[in-house]
Amino acid sequence: MSPVPGHWLMKSEPDVFGISELRRRRTTTWDGVRNYEARNFMRGMAVGDRVLFYHSNAAPSGVAGLAEVSRTAIPDHTAWDPESPYFDAKSTPDAPRWWMVEVRFVAAFTEVVALDQLRAIPELADLALFRRSRLSVVPISAGHYALIAGLGGC
Repeated sequence: MSPVPGHWLMKSEPDVFGISELRRRRTTTWDGVRNYEARNFMRGMAVGDRVLFYHSNAAPSGVAGLAEVSRTAIPDHTAWDPESPYFDAKSTPDAPRWWMVEVRFVAAFTEVVALDQLRAIPELADLALFRRSRLSVVPISAGHYALIAGLGGC
């Protein structure tokens, strides 16, 4: 019997990397995360885990579609590139500090399920997005995932 997939909400600014770009590429590495808690969440992800793809700093901010983890955590090589905005001199190939996963496109919502809409739903009152709004990667419950995916038409 295969394990039950985990469920996550991952944020990206759509002008940096949005759901339409993930659809075009089909897969991408989720690099550049420079928060230890978010990094630790990614290190715990498994292939097949389900992802709500959230557009942050957008008009409106909200869930734009679905993705899934297609490769477990590997060292984030952008930390070793002095030309990268994600460079970290304390991270090395022998002792990486930062990790990334690969995600695969699943679906784009016809319309973003806006943050204001999510906040108005009593069943989502304890959604990690509301409590941990600064994190770019947060775990969510299977129930929250299903409810939001349904709102997006999936």
